[in-house]
Amino acid sequence: MKNFYMNLALNEAWKYQFLTYPNPAVGCVILDKNGQILSIKAHEKAGCAHAELNAIAVALKSLKPEFSLPTNANDLHEFILKNHQNLLNRAVAFVTLESCAHQGKTPPCVKLFTELGFKKVYISIKDENKIASGGVEILRKNGVEVEVGVLESEGRKLLMPFLKWQKGQFKLFKLALSMNGSPFGKIISNEASRTYAHKIRSVLDLLVVGGETIRKDKPILDARLSQGKAPNLCILTRKKLESFDQNLAFFKVPNRQIFTQIPKEAKFIMYEGGENFLKLLKDEMDMFLIFHNSKFRGDKNLNMDLEFNPLHRTFFDEDICGFYTLARS
Repeated sequence: MKNFYMNLALNEAWKYQFLTYPNPAVGCVILDKNGQILSIKAHEKAGCAHAELNAIAVALKSLKPEFSLPTNANDLHEFILKNHQNLLNRAVAFVTLESCAHQGKTPPCVKLFTELGFKKVYISIKDENKIASGGVEILRKNGVEVEVGVLESEGRKLLMPFLKWQKGQFKLFKLALSMNGSPFGKIISNEASRTYAHKIRSVLDLLVVGGETIRKDKPILDARLSQGKAPNLCILTRKKLESFDQNLAFFKVPNRQIFTQIPKEAKFIMYEGGENFLKLLKDEMDMFLIFHNSKFRGDKNLNMDLEFNPLHRTFFDEDICGFYTLARS
């Protein structure tokens, strides 16, 4: 059963993959002392509550609906420590990444498990970050049972982007296809899929497109569907920026930097384009985000041989969203 519960935590974390940048995507499931699920939550955004704090807050609220919980992570952490009333004594947690042991923008999560009297914490991946690690040792010293390595390979897939951008650059290629594999057409994926893509745009360091996309589609390339910050752009083109129509919408976005070369300081980079762009850049990519619409289109399909390793799949309404790495020979 431990794999079942950890899988719930992993699936919840994947819903917020990339959106937690520069933090990792993390999920947490809380069971009461009788093994009943109280909450399934994730870390949703950098600077906000971690997965464990979110899950514990929801679990307590389910047991004590009259609780009025603060929204600020630090205030919420303090409120729980003062008002938990031992409601989660002997509870069990499943966490996709070792809980942090340090005070950053939010408080250390291990303190919640020790102070609230958790019986056991299952962990998928031990944290390799020296600043945040040490949670396992603290839990054990305080009498909390710990098991590390539950669905470890799945946990590493979830953590891959974080490990990449922490040590260098993480490059993501986003592609939208019809059910029969056509990337052609101005709007392919549905609004839910596009909103998720816009949420990613709002947090990344750089969005990269080709000159062909600019000339053909004349896109805005902002994050309006998520009401987020429009990304800085890099246009890969042999031509100078001055050669493009300066009245194009993407030039008019406020506070946007536009490059023709990728700046070294960019850690999280997303590439958007079609067949030619994919052929050119596929071997450089760390991960691929592919949206499959449920409709067949009459346009021609991708004309290339590619094999991917699937990491995770989910749905955005009727669209299928897949996370992949390139299968390298």
